[in-house]
Amino acid sequence: MDTSERDATRPSEQEAHRLDQADPGHRHLFHVPPADGGRYPQAAYLAGNSLGLQPRATRAELLADLDAWGRLGVEGHLEADRPWLPYHELLTGPVARLVGARPAEAVVMNSLTVNLHLLMVGFYRPAGRRTRIVIEDGAFPSDSYAVRSQARLHGLDPDATVVRLRPRDGEDTLRTADVLGFLAAEGDTVALVLLGGVNYLTGELMDIPAITAAGRAAGAVVGWDLAHAAGNVPLALHDWDVDFAAWCSYKYLNSGPGALAGVFVHERHLGRADLIRLEGWWSTEAATRFEMTPVSRPPATAEAWQVSNPPIFAMGPVRTSLELFDSVGMPALRERSVRLTGYLERLLDEVTAGRPLRVVTPREPERRGCQLSVRIGGGSAGELTKRLRHEHGVIADAREPDVVRFAPVPLYSTYHDCWRVADALAVTVESQP
Repeated sequence: MDTSERDATRPSEQEAHRLDQADPGHRHLFHVPPADGGRYPQAAYLAGNSLGLQPRATRAELLADLDAWGRLGVEGHLEADRPWLPYHELLTGPVARLVGARPAEAVVMNSLTVNLHLLMVGFYRPAGRRTRIVIEDGAFPSDSYAVRSQARLHGLDPDATVVRLRPRDGEDTLRTADVLGFLAAEGDTVALVLLGGVNYLTGELMDIPAITAAGRAAGAVVGWDLAHAAGNVPLALHDWDVDFAAWCSYKYLNSGPGALAGVFVHERHLGRADLIRLEGWWSTEAATRFEMTPVSRPPATAEAWQVSNPPIFAMGPVRTSLELFDSVGMPALRERSVRLTGYLERLLDEVTAGRPLRVVTPREPERRGCQLSVRIGGGSAGELTKRLRHEHGVIADAREPDVVRFAPVPLYSTYHDCWRVADALAVTVESQP
């Protein structure tokens, strides 16, 4: 069967519409950008793994917080409809449920890499042979920068201290067995394991419980960067015995560009007197905060890792989004994610055959979230995404030189969006004989 015959047998646009009627998602709760090209009024937005769409509820709820400032001034700390002094507590329950934590183990604060540094101050304590930090070679660059700078902070050579685990030759993703094998063989030299729960480039979902168990059995502290996992896949951080984790909330959590991030600290570490933390005004017990005493009295919760008072107008969009996740529920979102991503995979299988395109994300649903990464042969990923946007109204994310990432987010993406991706790729990328 040649390429034109394969294209003719590809699932139809009508089928995509039928699937959307049967499995509609929650697109109506979001603002979807207009298309910048093509024949449809709205964009097919598959870049939620880079920046999530704006919930329709965000504007009104944020304006209500702003109005409280205008109406009450400083008295808004206690008298606003959502008082500012305990405002961050409104986010604690929903974010804990989202990541599988107990309420005392979670807090929303700062941004992702700032939080990783605050956590590593206490959790990365190299001593003797146990000095190494394990990351994946394909980690997001900021994680690499962060761990290297932590090694330098302790007077260590980052090139010798940071271990970068790589996929096997000819493979795109890191095997769990290879991570476990390294920890079994060299775990007594490892102080910290810090991997991405879902790899930003390939979309691979790591086996978080297995790797956590292996790292802790080897005597290492195990932390996770969940930037691409929170709001994407179900998490059970407490039950998995994770030491700490951090995540951002502007991707799958749809809280706006640069939105506040989240932190998890397992309850066994809460209240530890020997664990170093950097402290500030919001690190002390709320009930004693305005006694203005010189010595902090931190609570036995993750809130002890807070430093500064929370920015209310940045917290509002996070709260709005978390309430949406609470309402829909991660189990339902995960089920739709598997269906939607599987449908896109079926379409891409037809399009990639005979074209210089290859899906590098694992095929097993349990080994991925709602992202499929496509490696292109020849040309530029950035140029391809520009053509997809301006010629077809498809918004995806490029990672130069040769990976285009498509994220069919179950909250707002549609089967028709997926169909448009496949149709646009088939038209844009030339066939090979």
